[in-house]
Amino acid sequence: MQINNPFFAIIAAVLVLLTSVFSCVKPPQFPVEPRITYVGVDNPQVFQGSATAPSDTLSIRFSFTDGDGDLSLADDSVDIFLVDSRVPQFPITYRIPSINPEGASNGIEGDIWVNIPNKPLNICCYINGQACAASQTQAVDTFSYSIQIRDRAGNLSNIIRTEKITVLCL
Repeated sequence: MQINNPFFAIIAAVLVLLTSVFSCVKPPQFPVEPRITYVGVDNPQVFQGSATAPSDTLSIRFSFTDGDGDLSLADDSVDIFLVDSRVPQFPITYRIPSINPEGASNGIEGDIWVNIPNKPLNICCYINGQACAASQTQAVDTFSYSIQIRDRAGNLSNIIRTEKITVLCL
């Protein structure tokens, strides 16, 4: 049977073109080491944690890629490391929630939010070397976090840094 209708010929040509284009698309190739990119904080100003401070949370967002999809540790190990620029000797650690490894062998990508409530000793002003001290002379303190993650194979990501975060010292 011969098709003489030009509309059907155009549809057939478009379908052949789309099939050839989509058959050439390859999934992204990511390195096996995790890579992270800083996205931002929800509010770069937060109240110091204290019994009288208003409830507040600092939310830090960054994106990640991992070529072999082996993020999130199965045991109680930590895999997110935040380092406060004022006290680098005391990193703050978190865990990436469990990620199903099925289908992740081609790599994974996504976003991570780290939420830090301003409970006492979580978000503090450091005044004259003293943590979480209220001050009549110093109204604010500033710092930034450097962030790194680790995958199950032990590969460390690059290090990213937040913008300056201001803590209101109440």
